[in-house]
Amino acid sequence: MKQDCTRNSAYTVDCEDYVHVVKFNPFDNGDACSLIAYGGNNYVVIGTCRFQEEDAEVEGMQYKTLRTFHHGIRVDAIAWSPETRLDALPPRIRFCTAASDRKLRLYTSDLQDKNEFKTFDGHSDYINDLVFAPKEGQEVASVSDDHTCRVWDLEGNEKAHFVLRSPGMSVCWHPEEPFKLMVAEKNGTIRFYDLVTQQAILSLECEQKPLMSADWCLKNNLKIGAVAGSDWLIWDITRSSYPQDKRPIHVDRARLFRWSRVNENLFATTGYPGKTNTQLLVHHLGHPQPILTGTAAVGSGLTWHRTLPLCAVGGDHKIFFWVSEM
Repeated sequence: MKQDCTRNSAYTVDCEDYVHVVKFNPFDNGDACSLIAYGGNNYVVIGTCRFQEEDAEVEGMQYKTLRTFHHGIRVDAIAWSPETRLDALPPRIRFCTAASDRKLRLYTSDLQDKNEFKTFDGHSDYINDLVFAPKEGQEVASVSDDHTCRVWDLEGNEKAHFVLRSPGMSVCWHPEEPFKLMVAEKNGTIRFYDLVTQQAILSLECEQKPLMSADWCLKNNLKIGAVAGSDWLIWDITRSSYPQDKRPIHVDRARLFRWSRVNENLFATTGYPGKTNTQLLVHHLGHPQPILTGTAAVGSGLTWHRTLPLCAVGGDHKIFFWVSEM
């Protein structure tokens, strides 16, 4: 059986705008449906998804838009807050965006009359990634082309500031390591910072650049993955500061790396948005070849479902969803 199967997406959702970024809520929201956020040139849309893989009563996929937030500028990154709950009365939606004007915007909504947002100023260049503190959600960390990682409280005050040696591409905060932050730099270095002492405590090296994206494995907090150049790279932080495993995958440069949230051996990568198609590859560490290959017209963004081996990529007025095996 040939593992490498190219296939069309299992499901698509039509969107009113080009989708620059798409993000499943990684936290339990208290409801059977999954929350998904996507951002375009002017808007952030919050919706719910339910898939036949989790509910036999669903035919294929059900999608419903809960609310559209006017953003007024291109959305470059979205992070969900663990305080988001659909089972609260009233419900609470909280997320943060990074935009092309170098500002963060914190949105809080009850999906009815209360819709607030605060702007966080401080970065002097493009913001590449952001993440909420995974336990309480009372802080947000962001990384930027301005060679800094910053940690903010929910009022927009800067609580910590780490000077990097190159642009910050990814920032991760692991629920089992609430006092550590992982920061990946474009020069190929991944550092862990102790948020109590505000010191760097560990670093990993790609030995190649540019590093475009890195992720901290939810299911095994000793595993780090990244893409640099056209390769994926995996570290076991107890073994070495150099990658344990690496493989060339994308013909052009690789763009994003995301671990599955259900299996520590499953991850996805995307190639650079080309003139026509973006390539999505799903990999399993037990298999020499990708277990799934998909393409999305000028796709961007990459996100995994919280409880299913299912990932999504944004595209031209669409979100594409692929289901892989475990």
